[in-house]
Order: sequence, then structure tokens, then C-alpha cells
Amino acid sequence: MSNDSLKIENKDKDNIDISEIHDIQVENEFDNCRLDRFLTEKFKDMSRSFIQKQIKDGLVKVNGKAVKSSYKLQSGDNVQMSICEPKDTAIVPENIPLDIIYEDSDIILINKPKQMVVHPAPGHYSGTIVNALMYHCYDLSGINGELRPGIVHRIDQDTTGVIVACKNDKAHRCIAEQLKEHSINRRYRAICFGELEQEEGTIDQPIGRHPNDRKKMAVNPQNGKRAVTHYRVLQRFKGYTYIECVLETGRTHQIRVHMASIGHPLLGDEVYSNRKSPFKLQGQTLHAKTLGFIHPTTGEYLEIDAPLPEYFEHLLTVLV
Repeated sequence: MSNDSLKIENKDKDNIDISEIHDIQVENEFDNCRLDRFLTEKFKDMSRSFIQKQIKDGLVKVNGKAVKSSYKLQSGDNVQMSICEPKDTAIVPENIPLDIIYEDSDIILINKPKQMVVHPAPGHYSGTIVNALMYHCYDLSGINGELRPGIVHRIDQDTTGVIVACKNDKAHRCIAEQLKEHSINRRYRAICFGELEQEEGTIDQPIGRHPNDRKKMAVNPQNGKRAVTHYRVLQRFKGYTYIECVLETGRTHQIRVHMASIGHPLLGDEVYSNRKSPFKLQGQTLHAKTLGFIHPTTGEYLEIDAPLPEYFEHLLTVLV
């Protein structure tokens, strides 16, 4: 087998900056193996999602031709993978105060407030977590592209709580892989409408795009991906329940969609509930309280807690 890596300074026809090219010959043991799985085995420091993006972007060729991630390799095939340099970001660093819970040379964990978007998107190109991070940090990982440097995961605009960002690609790949394997400990606090009958339970329902409203998610057995939420009751009130939710998977709006699907939408959620809130709230009462994972450098388990926001604490005293 040859596995030659050469550094080059070049740009392809689409003006993508290429920093490395890897030439690999497929051995007998990988005959009939998927391309993305093969490359994940060969490059253990790269996440499968990163490799799949390289394939999708046409940066991987088998015998000189671009193919899909699912392409079945044959013994003797030549696989060439180009590694592209992250583009220089056009994001403007902004001196926005951050509630930093933990920081080292690899990662930074922030307690995100309400109404703050995680990364730039149409309608939100400033005032985001990324804008603030670009000002605060010397460097961030570039795997997620020019609009999302450092971002491994996100929480909704009106959800508060802990979020981790990465300062280098090694840390990004390590934490992204843990997210993919569902090994990260993610615990949320929420207040839902109604009084749950059970003290604890599990919702195992696939989530995908809403069939009639593309801006919303929904329990979607036909086109959704598996989603699992574990919940337990922390405190009961008249007409409401204070709960802890543990994510086994991390689909968009997962807790909000799952709780609404069992008739207990989150208090303040104007998207997935048609119930009026008697309180003045800015969106759903949902807080990402705990984030636990294996540190990318030390290899030790790190768990970070974000205290409940003031509005949430006040609401719990009002509901008693």
C-alpha cells in the first residue's frame, strides 16, 4: 500500500485552497468497503462528517473520478483525497461580552443568553456567538466553514445555556466524533405545559422537516432521523411541570418537538405550542444546563454546568 502525503500550494478550478493531497491504494481487506468508512479508518484524526464533506465537495476521487460517500471500493483502487484550507472568514469580530464558564488552549465553553444566535445566518450576520468569539480568541477551528468557525454544535436562539467552541481542528474533530457517537452528556432543564403522568420516560420518535412548513421540524416517521429524549420530573406545579431532559441524539429542536408530540409543549414556545403563556417570556423555557465530554487533549472527562438564568429561577418561584 502507498500512502503518500505531499504538501502543495495550489488552487483547483473552483479556487479552493488545497494544502495536502493523499494518495492511497485500497488493500484486499477493504474490498467492497464504503469510501467514507475506508477514509475514516485511514485518517483516525478526522471525523466521518468531515470526510463526507470532503467527498461531497469533490475533493476525493477514486481512480480519477469523483464519487459518492457510499461508493463501494474494490481492492487495488486508487483513492486520492485533497485537504482544503479553511477560507479566510469575512466575519467581523465584535467586542460582545461573553459569559465564559471554562477556557483553555483547545476549547471554550460559554453560557449563552437568550436572543443570541450562535453563528451568522441570513438576517443575523452580527451580534452572534461567532462574532464575539472572533474578537475574544486568537484562532478557531475551520472545519465548519467560514461562517461557523469553532462551532461544533448549537442551541436555539431563545434557548440559554452551555455551548462549546473549539480553537483548533484536532479538538473540533474529537468533540464532533463524540457527538456523532452520542457519548456526550447533554442535560437540559425545561418547564412544560400540563402535569406529566409519569415520573420519567423516554421519547423515541424520528424527527425531520415538517411536511407542510419547511421552517419547522416534526415527528416524521417517513423522512425523519432517529431521535431519543429521556425526561424526568423535577417538580410539579398546577398546570406545569419542571423537568430535566437528557439528549441521546441531537436533532434540530429535538426537545421542543418531542415534548409537544406527547401533549406537553414547552412553556413560551410559540412555534410548537398553540397555548398562550400567562407570563412575559422571550421564547421557550429551555436551558442547556450540563455538558460533559472527554477533553480532546487530556483524555479526561470534563463536565461543565451553566446556572439557570434569572428569569427561569424567578419563574420557578412564581409557579409554586
